[in-house]
Amino acid sequence: MNDNRVKRLVILGGGTAGWMTAAALSKVIGPHACRIDLVESDEIGTIGVGEATIPTIHWFNQLIGVQLGEFMRATQATYKLGIEFADWARPGAVYLHPFGHYGLGSDSLPFHHRWIRARLEKATDDLAEYSLTTLAARAGKFAFPAQDTSSPLSTLGYAFHFDASLFARYLRTYSEARGVRRFEGKVVKIDQHAETGFITCLHTDKGDRLEAELYVDCSGMAGILIERVLAAGFEDWSHWLPCNRALAVPCERAGAPIPYTRSTARTAGWQWRIPLQHRTGNGYVYCSQFISDDEAASVLLGNLDGKPLAEPRPIRFTPGRRKKAWSKNVVAVGLSAGFLEPLESTSIHLIQSAIAKLLSLFPTRDCDPYTVEQFNRVMLQEYEGVRDFLVLHYHSTALKPQPLWQYCRSMPLPEGLKYKEEHFSRTGRIVIAPEEIFRDASWLAVLVGQGQMPTDYNPLLDTISSHDNRGYLRHVKDVLRSACARLPNHESHLQGVIAGAHRELGKPSS
Repeated sequence: MNDNRVKRLVILGGGTAGWMTAAALSKVIGPHACRIDLVESDEIGTIGVGEATIPTIHWFNQLIGVQLGEFMRATQATYKLGIEFADWARPGAVYLHPFGHYGLGSDSLPFHHRWIRARLEKATDDLAEYSLTTLAARAGKFAFPAQDTSSPLSTLGYAFHFDASLFARYLRTYSEARGVRRFEGKVVKIDQHAETGFITCLHTDKGDRLEAELYVDCSGMAGILIERVLAAGFEDWSHWLPCNRALAVPCERAGAPIPYTRSTARTAGWQWRIPLQHRTGNGYVYCSQFISDDEAASVLLGNLDGKPLAEPRPIRFTPGRRKKAWSKNVVAVGLSAGFLEPLESTSIHLIQSAIAKLLSLFPTRDCDPYTVEQFNRVMLQEYEGVRDFLVLHYHSTALKPQPLWQYCRSMPLPEGLKYKEEHFSRTGRIVIAPEEIFRDASWLAVLVGQGQMPTDYNPLLDTISSHDNRGYLRHVKDVLRSACARLPNHESHLQGVIAGAHRELGKPSS
């Protein structure tokens, strides 16, 4: 055994980030190769509102071997087929960002260019008609994606809504069963190596000493290790994402849960609605420059579907990211690495993405600078990609009278987003890097949903006639409508999973 291997690892902070990290590391590394300790305090609250996910959550659940029914029962989960955006493009406009793909998986030509051509010829329907995921969401239906690409069900995609605090509790039980040791207490003293500046020990108010070669900072926005001790620095993105506060409140469930998240644009921000089995999660993300906290609370409470179950909980934040998510022997995961508002439900994804990269780049005790640099490079790309996708929603709106929206409409854009918008406008092409989270279908849904239409399409489509192209589109629409009609009801499918009818995560029901 190489003596330079990490044999002791400490996670500072619990919550979703801490226990996701503990679960993944304990599964992959195991207690024999490396001792994993986690320290958290019951007196320190967590944000706990990351209740919606994107399909990348399947990677994490498969990594740790979660069973579907057990997971959904433990976390009060429901299925999520996408995100509905109401009043974003303009007042009264509604569109859905669906997971999955447009068209049919068997098409040899780029489907969205088929649609663009027909649209330019004023001979097609709304884009939503060509997404089975959207049709299912609107009809309150659900099915697992099919593996056979000749089936229209292969175009489906899904994620979950779940109670974040219950998810963390579930992962704590999982992690402790695999050797993770939990220490209760607040860290009151932090030791560093005199020469390298590496963290060497955390001291708690309970008298515990937590020594390790590698530390994972999951202390939330405080960034206790990565910022307060190592001063990694913070890059503020408020000039692109001006919202800086949120209020969160649960309410009673009103009727059957719908299989999608809802985001409604408001005067000074936007309101989320996340349906769970036992309640509905709600929140108002807003810019304090344009609305007071009391006014925001009034708007939020006045737009609930059911009776509130608590007082609105305030959350203050600065959008942006740490300049270094990994510094010396400290890796920041979750809110300690940065904050991007949950408009596209990316908070939990960014946690698991950091975990995946840490596993891929797991260091030796000296934390080789090249390893650290690579981690920071790829995390920067990840955060910037999500940032640009969020900015697209704010920028690409009709001219609304409210000051927030006027500012967002006229603000200078990040260069990457500016290039994407211009490229789409001129050619209909969506240019994304291989490592970006959101793929063509996501960008297409939001670009078109926000009112952007290209002026051209892929010239390869000129090899077929307009008549044949329109005929193919009619065929696709008919196939998808027929497939949607045969799908089971969302709630009945959900109850079947909870009852144990479908046991394996991500596998089609019989």
